[in-house]
Amino acid sequence: MIDLYTWGTPNGRKASVMLEETGLKYQAFPINISKDEQFAPDFLKVNPNNKIPAIVDHEPPASYGKEPVSVFESGAILIYLAEKSGKLLPTDAKARMQALQWLMWQMGGFGPMPGQLHHFGRFAKEKIPYAIERFTTETARLYKVLDGQLAKNEFVSGKDYTIADIAILPWAARWEWHSIDWATYPNVKRWFDALMARPAVQRGFEVP
Repeated sequence: MIDLYTWGTPNGRKASVMLEETGLKYQAFPINISKDEQFAPDFLKVNPNNKIPAIVDHEPPASYGKEPVSVFESGAILIYLAEKSGKLLPTDAKARMQALQWLMWQMGGFGPMPGQLHHFGRFAKEKIPYAIERFTTETARLYKVLDGQLAKNEFVSGKDYTIADIAILPWAARWEWHSIDWATYPNVKRWFDALMARPAVQRGFEVP
């Protein structure tokens, strides 16, 4: 059994969708970040960086030893679960690297940039035009990059559905917060609709 500590954010949904897609047994423990529950001492034992999601695997692969394994950072969780399940991360070296580089693209860009747009555009008490324009422009640029990639491929890293798609999807699901028009990114829209129709994705989005 895997313990999932999460909340209904894009990063949290990466982990829950991945668990649903792989079929690994898990139980979810909500960490209400609006009430600062991520700073609780018990949670900090799981993730010293006080962020969701995090997991504790009570039955890790033999190579990890017999003790429970804690993993934090959503990208690391996706890789760990892919390797544990043998799913959603290609074994072919070239295809694997394609998936990993797009995972890193999400972790370094299509997450932090729209995340800053969420903060400055929706939640900050003071609306700073420079910040809003900066992160709106950069988020639009990243959508353009994604649209170009999906113009050539069914899925983000090629012909197969991988952890790269799972990482990117929950951030694209906040598209209405990003001031984008789907008509400008038809390939992203095609991909988005197909993935959102997957039963495992729908179940994952309902957690916690």
